[in-house]
Amino acid sequence: MGTVTLGVSIAVPEPYGSLLQERRAGFGDPAAHGIPTHITLLPPHEVERECLPEIEAHLASVAGAGRAFVMRLEGTGTFRPLSPVVFVKVREGAGDCAWLQQRVRDEAGPLVRELQFPYHPHVTVAHGISEEAMDLAYESLAQFSASWTCGGFALYEQGSDGVWRMLREYPFGVGALGVPAQGASLDHPSLR
Repeated sequence: MGTVTLGVSIAVPEPYGSLLQERRAGFGDPAAHGIPTHITLLPPHEVERECLPEIEAHLASVAGAGRAFVMRLEGTGTFRPLSPVVFVKVREGAGDCAWLQQRVRDEAGPLVRELQFPYHPHVTVAHGISEEAMDLAYESLAQFSASWTCGGFALYEQGSDGVWRMLREYPFGVGALGVPAQGASLDHPSLR
């Protein structure tokens, strides 16, 4: 059946998603229009296509254990010089994102993956472009802010054209059969 490259992320909603995507393109990032604006929960991960039903069931279970939380973006940061990335910071909701990504990559599930760097939720706005353009991205979005209630996450597949497309959304608090999950989120950070 072959392999597919998957990713799991929280989409940045409109109008913020399009605004940040257009700004990313304006900084000269060639990947801007192929990557929806997001906060990564699982970086690109190659799997056998036949594993998709198991992966989808796992993600439905993770989402069923989750609950809505406030996500607030504000200001910019960078991973330079370690990695050529400028990002918008997650000011509120980072703990919830960390909780989710740990469960998505749980060693008992089908998406086990070692991370290259420690998990740090963020929204990339420039990657691998000139230093001058990276500086411009950092400075021009320093006052950016946005907030919304995050109600779930999504599974994406990268096409042969390099474009990431959503396969399925996973709303929080809904079990695999579309009914509220019972008692599944007792250790969720929003409940502490």
